[in-house]
Amino acid sequence: MRQNARVTSGYESDYQELVDEISELLGAPATLENRDFELIAFGAYDSEGDLDASALDPVRARSILTRRSTAAVRTWFEGFGITRATGPVRIPPTPEAGVYRGRICLPVRHRGVVLGYVWLLDSEPGPTDAQLAAAMEVTGRIGALLADEAQAGADLTREFRTALTTERGWQRDMAVAALRTALGPRGEGLHALVCVAPWPSADPDHAPSARAVPHTTALCTVPWGTTGQSLAVLVRLRSTDVRSPALTAASRLLREGARAGVGEPLTGLAELGTAWQQASAAARAALAEPRLGPVAEWSGIGPYRVLTTLPPDAAHDPAVAPLLAPAHRELARTAEVFLDRAGQAGRTAAELGVHRQTLYYRLSRVEQLTGLDLDDGEDRLLLHMALKGARL
Repeated sequence: MRQNARVTSGYESDYQELVDEISELLGAPATLENRDFELIAFGAYDSEGDLDASALDPVRARSILTRRSTAAVRTWFEGFGITRATGPVRIPPTPEAGVYRGRICLPVRHRGVVLGYVWLLDSEPGPTDAQLAAAMEVTGRIGALLADEAQAGADLTREFRTALTTERGWQRDMAVAALRTALGPRGEGLHALVCVAPWPSADPDHAPSARAVPHTTALCTVPWGTTGQSLAVLVRLRSTDVRSPALTAASRLLREGARAGVGEPLTGLAELGTAWQQASAAARAALAEPRLGPVAEWSGIGPYRVLTTLPPDAAHDPAVAPLLAPAHRELARTAEVFLDRAGQAGRTAAELGVHRQTLYYRLSRVEQLTGLDLDDGEDRLLLHMALKGARL
């Protein structure tokens, strides 16, 4: 039931009402998680005025505060057969695992497929069989709601990707209109687009749900290069000056070897294509230039704002090509640092850790290989752009 795109729609209050209904039926606090153990809603049943602090054992507290459980916790609970169960499963307390209170797990299913779990803290004497049966009826309604939300996200996969990648025209306009309809007023709010690249694959099972990343409105996979994939994430912002939700989302989604880019804030959905170009350009720059860090903002990538708009073969200038051969990697780095430091020999030699005479010798070799004059401004510009472009 997982999909390549997730678009949050107005289901939150419905889930909360159903979880509160279960809490009231059983007289115990309940939480609802999807099948990836991402928190959807939680209720606190209070019969005496104060919930016993012992109810918040480390596992439950972490689930509520971070809105998800760890992989180890998930594996441990699944070991009790909850993925196959069709009725309540009792799980004993295990202090060494951080579970100080026993649990009752109510699997949430729809048409035989498990879509999530309702968790209850067990106690003595505990709920009766009749109470549990009534709670299971409510989980059936939750399952139907989860299935409906998943289908809504699936229906918008193509539209979200189209709005990001299609040139201006009727196809993009129709995709944006579909997104506006689905998202309602939230779609006209302030957002930033995040690009994470490369992403493992377009396989739906590799795409996180929007619930896994705070402030996410939508996400989908997008082709990257000729064979790869990237992940696009639309993140809600509070203001143009506070971009921390987008930066946090980007950092949370990073995988080994990947980098992320963040576009400029946008209001509404009309300029999704432009924002995606900025975010993907920033991700390309971060992959090319280590000094930019694992997450780069489009406003901070400097010359790469221009270089990323050029055709892929633009950096293959015939004059610079000999310098880009593997045998001349040290000379190419020397030239790039020299140009980055505005031609200041002292700063360049210090950064490279070489004597000035060594630097001058290397720069003369660069001129010999390329036929360029490093005292000429236009030749410097050509060499600088070609070296930076080669990184992309």
